[in-house]
Amino acid sequence: MSQARTECPECSGRLNTQGTETVCGQCGLVVDEYRIDHGPEWRSFADDETSPERTGAPLTQSRHDRGLSTDIGRSTRIKGRKRRRLSRMRTQHNRAQISTKRERNQVYAFTEIRRLVGALSLPRHVRESACSLFRSAQEADLLRGRSLEGFASATVYATCRICSVSRTVDEVVDAAKASETEHRAAYRALNRELDIATGPIHPVEYIPRYASELDVSEAVRRNAEAHARRLRESGDIAGRNPSGVAAACLYTAAREAGASLTQQDAADVAGVTPVTVRNTYALLTE
Repeated sequence: MSQARTECPECSGRLNTQGTETVCGQCGLVVDEYRIDHGPEWRSFADDETSPERTGAPLTQSRHDRGLSTDIGRSTRIKGRKRRRLSRMRTQHNRAQISTKRERNQVYAFTEIRRLVGALSLPRHVRESACSLFRSAQEADLLRGRSLEGFASATVYATCRICSVSRTVDEVVDAAKASETEHRAAYRALNRELDIATGPIHPVEYIPRYASELDVSEAVRRNAEAHARRLRESGDIAGRNPSGVAAACLYTAAREAGASLTQQDAADVAGVTPVTVRNTYALLTE
């Protein structure tokens, strides 16, 4: 940090400061005349402030205009004729924001994606990625003849698979407005045309949520995660339902700890049959 001046740069005389001016007492030279604001000159509303910019709120993929639109606000202080004029301007402005059918479909689908993400308690990055994936599907002309609700649920489920977020097909379909047939048709189109990298979710991702719903101890949860990792590393669960494997690992860990957990309870929380839990349990006990 630079030091404040203590002497005149011309005659080395003593400096006197009055208000915002710094003047030499011998030669009268004005050294400084403006007050320095040491605070930041920018405002940033983004979560990451490593690259601050004076650009207002951050862009978002979950709106058809990426959050660049302007809203005409409301005020109780404006009365009479001016208030009616602003109301008419607000109506026309809202109509002009959506100019094409493509944008109208985006508004509807993004609203459904935001609702679905909130209902499933998913993080924000899943919402943004799902909306971006919907844009890609729309640009590839995959929506023709298919349901918008189906693509909204399919993009959310595909994003969960890509980001390794533990949500099953049944959970997504139950929270969505689309039927299971519409969801599967849209998901197959995404996989076939966009070639998205949707690998299997690790069973460990399901265990904390299932353990909380089954109200098992922390020790049981840790042992179940250890069982799931051992099965994944051995390659013995290839082709098996990850949620069913997680339920079986919790059931096995509960039996080892002497906790009261039935196969039916473990199967119900994972949305699978007791036979699925029993087969993986037999694999673990071998």
